Amino acid sequence: MTRTSANQTFAMTAAEVADFRRDGFFGPFQVYEIDEMRQNWRRARLQILDRSKAVYRDDAAMAGNTNIANYDRHLDMEFLARHITRPEIVHRVTSVLGPDVLCWRTEFFPKYPGDEGTDWHQADTFANASGTPQIVWPDAAGGYGGTITVWTAFTEANEQTGCLQFIPGTHEEMFYDETRRMDYQPDSINSVSKTGVRRGFFGYDYRQLQKNPDWQPDESRAVPMVMRPGEAIMFWSTLMHASLPHSGATDEMRLGFAARYVPTVVRVYPDTEEIEEYGGKVRLDRYGAVLVAGHDEYGHNRLAEQTTREFRFPPSSPPC
Repeated sequence: MTRTSANQTFAMTAAEVADFRRDGFFGPFQVYEIDEMRQNWRRARLQILDRSKAVYRDDAAMAGNTNIANYDRHLDMEFLARHITRPEIVHRVTSVLGPDVLCWRTEFFPKYPGDEGTDWHQADTFANASGTPQIVWPDAAGGYGGTITVWTAFTEANEQTGCLQFIPGTHEEMFYDETRRMDYQPDSINSVSKTGVRRGFFGYDYRQLQKNPDWQPDESRAVPMVMRPGEAIMFWSTLMHASLPHSGATDEMRLGFAARYVPTVVRVYPDTEEIEEYGGKVRLDRYGAVLVAGHDEYGHNRLAEQTTREFRFPPSSPPC
């Protein structure tokens, strides 16, 4: 079982940070032992069915069976609440973002036998599906954008089950224009071949956002991110990334859990009361970002206050 002490550090070395800035990703690294992860998931998957305390529970019918229904379960599930603050993760994130950090979103990414792979894509403001920027960096950041995503394998993630793929070094130039809109076409799921691989984006076609319609990602440089249960990978959301289809060679679902982090200076869901994307809609009146490290000296994001077993959302918090 993975044991961590209060004084143990997982901070990245200067060389590791330099590699991260060059390549756009770091890892895989271990967060849990394999058996520990499997035991945690066996318990957690039963709790997922209970949405009585989920922050979007009133919107579940509107969200339907879409990816938006997977958002932010760390705000009602104790295991996930602990997971986003694990020192194995937070120490590495603060090595890049600095001492004051928020976790602003989490998502499950299941892939079942026979499921298509995910399109090559980048995310800067996360307006790609909603049409509204969901995170906004200050102008003083000098063009910086995106979020650090820590994607943890809850089950086996390999080339048969549909692991992630990265194209190293592609995080400093956006090849897509997120101010454009993608058309939601759920009938296209699992039915479109791109360069010989079944790929999609939860009912969207990411090619609609290309700045140059003739451009194609250089898949010859793609690197598969093979991970055992309990391992994680950390990457910039602006890094060109995708996933392979699940071949169906095994009956096991591939499940990844993505936690997204930004420094406290970033505005989260500015001037936004609800998210509408992936064919669903959820209100943000019960949402709050989680301060996982340091202090929030800016006060422009609504924060969730963690108690022993749950999060509360103080009415005095500023609106998102």
